[in-house]
Amino acid sequence: MYPVLFQLGPLTVYSYGVMMALGFLSAGWAVGKGLEQQGKDPAFASTLVVWAAVGGLLGARLLFIAEHWSEFLSNPLSLILTGAGFTWYGGLIGGVVGVTLCIRHYGFRWLEIMDAVAPAIALGHGIGRIGCHLAGDGDWGPPTTLPWGVAYTKAIIGWDYPPGVRVHPSALYETIAYLLIFAALWVMRGRQRPVGSLFWGYLLLSSVARFGIEFVRINPPLAFGLSEAQMISLVLMTIGAVMLTRSEPLAAETKPLSRTPRVAREKS
Repeated sequence: MYPVLFQLGPLTVYSYGVMMALGFLSAGWAVGKGLEQQGKDPAFASTLVVWAAVGGLLGARLLFIAEHWSEFLSNPLSLILTGAGFTWYGGLIGGVVGVTLCIRHYGFRWLEIMDAVAPAIALGHGIGRIGCHLAGDGDWGPPTTLPWGVAYTKAIIGWDYPPGVRVHPSALYETIAYLLIFAALWVMRGRQRPVGSLFWGYLLLSSVARFGIEFVRINPPLAFGLSEAQMISLVLMTIGAVMLTRSEPLAAETKPLSRTPRVAREKS
């Protein structure tokens, strides 16, 4: 595919980095719209995105290291300093932790802010997966004869198939799934609904999508014939489904976000 978009002298612009940046920018826009719809200051979105990015990148790298623990013990710097090696569910968990710390720092209601964040996660994830496809970072599936099969001959992760073999472009399947989830959540955000339903709905829908797409990815089974991502998906799917049934009624109104939230704090 196209792991390198172009070069300007010593500067190399990588497709994965560009799509990750676009994913964060798009997520920031979506969060701003969600906050505005709640009557809060949309400028707070940039703060949330920064906290999410730091937590997400850290969580994604930590889970990747955990998955390759023996390799890490033998050569720690090879996994710490590499530009590759991020695991999505580690990023999701780390990002939620980062956003949670930010919400607590500014004293807002967690579920309200997470409702504003939920569509943005799906949007950013969908765009980011385009970067995985362009870079060929090992997210592909088994060989296929379908007309949209892809040969990742320039992949940043070793492509060891013989010439003529094409595989399922699983990253693009995820892009389609998450953009559809984003569209569904975007439509629901302006409707009367329980507080937290967008976030719990995101957990449920995205986990169902990932669970199914794992059947056309090359990830090895971890237990009961299921991959690590599928095991995590089952847990998050269950949490999302259970919490949807326990969501509290939507508040009649939400308070606007102060420009100086440390001074004028909302009550939790």
